[in-house]
Amino acid sequence: MSGTAAAARAASEAGPPAPEQRSAAGAVAPAASSGSLPRASGPRSGRAGAWAELLRLPALFTVPGDALAGAAAAGARPGPRTLLAIGSSLCLYEAGMALNDWADRAEDAVERPHRPLPSGRIRPAAALAAAGALTGAGLALAAGAGRPALAVAAPLAATVWAYDLTLKHTPAGPAAMAAARGLDLLLGAAATAGGTRAALPSAALLGSHTLAVTAVSRRETTGGSVLAPLAALATTGALTRLVTAGRIRLPAGRRAAAAPGLPGSNPAAQPSRTTGALTTALAAAYAATAARPYFHATLNPSPPLVQRAVGGGIRATVPLQAALAARSGAPVTSLLVAALAPAGRMFAKRAAMRKVSIT
Repeated sequence: MSGTAAAARAASEAGPPAPEQRSAAGAVAPAASSGSLPRASGPRSGRAGAWAELLRLPALFTVPGDALAGAAAAGARPGPRTLLAIGSSLCLYEAGMALNDWADRAEDAVERPHRPLPSGRIRPAAALAAAGALTGAGLALAAGAGRPALAVAAPLAATVWAYDLTLKHTPAGPAAMAAARGLDLLLGAAATAGGTRAALPSAALLGSHTLAVTAVSRRETTGGSVLAPLAALATTGALTRLVTAGRIRLPAGRRAAAAPGLPGSNPAAQPSRTTGALTTALAAAYAATAARPYFHATLNPSPPLVQRAVGGGIRATVPLQAALAARSGAPVTSLLVAALAPAGRMFAKRAAMRKVSIT
């Protein structure tokens, strides 16, 4: 994505949130930003700080979980090709962020003059060149992971560019972001296992979450509508139910390993109780992270609360990825993904980029 597609372009700034819309791409997608004016000095000062602000570095922690969840859904252990898929996702995610600011440079000059491009800290040509270079690097890494991975990365890159340049402000914007995030998960499956069919259900669930968050983010600066946060709240409940309930079909590569804990040899049976409990716990963490700010935005759809709802939805991406990995019978992978959440918060705090937003 810029995390997969549909990137979530996260901006972070200390102080009370101020209206600001950005792009986000699920898997690799551009994300948005909200916050106060940047400080004159501190961690983000200087050229390096301007690029860190442009690329929304804390949001990168929502990216690796896509490929890892995809590998788990495909029934394959993460390996070198999975690392290449993660690298590809990270590059495409950052390409979307840079491209997003380039595409919005005229709008930002009026509404967000403190952003890196309108403030003159980064030249528009440099941002566009970075987007092109990162896209090329992402496709090259995907090619290194094999033809199946490249076959997914190419439409993912196209989705990111189409979102930023054309679809962002159209009714198709949220669907494009959802597609990008879903494709990012499929990229991990294709790179690790050589196919995507087994990972399609997980991609659909992650894409649905991204669709809901993006729909809420459309009202980040204006507020006033309870429909989007209410729909997102309902979506969160439905996804939590789908992740935790019912009998799931383990990927073929994990059925034999899970068989001792299953009744008989039924391949459609649930995984072990430990894995089931882990899935439930992670799904609960996902619901808790997303549902509360959605609920508050439903009660009072003011811009600050809508922005918090968007931030909560972005942060909930990681526990959802972890829950999907656990649901696929990969507890170790799921715990690895879950660990990205506190790591991301710690990085954001140290980088003074604490507010996360998306559009």
